[in-house]
Amino acid sequence: MSRLSPLPPSSLTPEQAELYTEITTGPRASGPQHFALTADDGSLNGPFNAFLLAPGLGRSLQNLGAAVRYETSLSGRTREIAILLVAARWNSAFERGAHESVGRAVGLTDDELDALRRGSIPALVDAHELACAELVHGMLGGDVGDDDWLRLVTLVGHPTVFELSTLVGYYATLALQLRIFRVDEVQST
Repeated sequence: MSRLSPLPPSSLTPEQAELYTEITTGPRASGPQHFALTADDGSLNGPFNAFLLAPGLGRSLQNLGAAVRYETSLSGRTREIAILLVAARWNSAFERGAHESVGRAVGLTDDELDALRRGSIPALVDAHELACAELVHGMLGGDVGDDDWLRLVTLVGHPTVFELSTLVGYYATLALQLRIFRVDEVQST
């Protein structure tokens, strides 16, 4: 059971309502919907409801999330592989459910999704995807060893490592918030 009551639009302060509008009219709402952004009462699903508790910080987190999802050089597959590895590491049901749906849309296979659900790196044929997955796996263990660093950074480059480490940190933050607020359901669209 969620520890945070839904915050429907009619109950929001002006600052909360402004952030709500940014979330519901931004890039998450304008593209294909692989999971419902809002509930029947209009409240935000997933981590977004909690963003409204502290609108200033919530806005910063929302902007970082939008940048991680829509403004990096990562392919859709690479991004979703990384997110699903984070979801497995933190056992985040919401992230897993939401991003398995997105993952299917960007071409992840059932076998790849099964491996990611277990926190394993799938059998990837694309060398760049594999290197990114190995980097994320190392990050989730706390660090990337020197030998792996030398091998993998050569394949993907420093900018990609920066993007991946930011993505891992962002989704780990969400996984923690989802866990402590007991948000584990993905509403279908």
